Amino acid sequence: MNRIKELQVFNSGQETDITEFDDALVKKLIEKITVFSDHFTVEFKSDITIEIEA
Repeated sequence: MNRIKELQVFNSGQETDITEFDDALVKKLIEKITVFSDHFTVEFKSDITIEIEA
């Protein structure tokens, strides 16, 4: 539960429009990215996984 609160506090301090790569934000939110020949998956630390078609 503390982790969720930390992410909420961190996110509330961020600008709503991301205009450049933010290494700290990526490290806080993303667990793993897996690249396949036709798509890739992004696994977030919150246990949400999304698939993106290439």
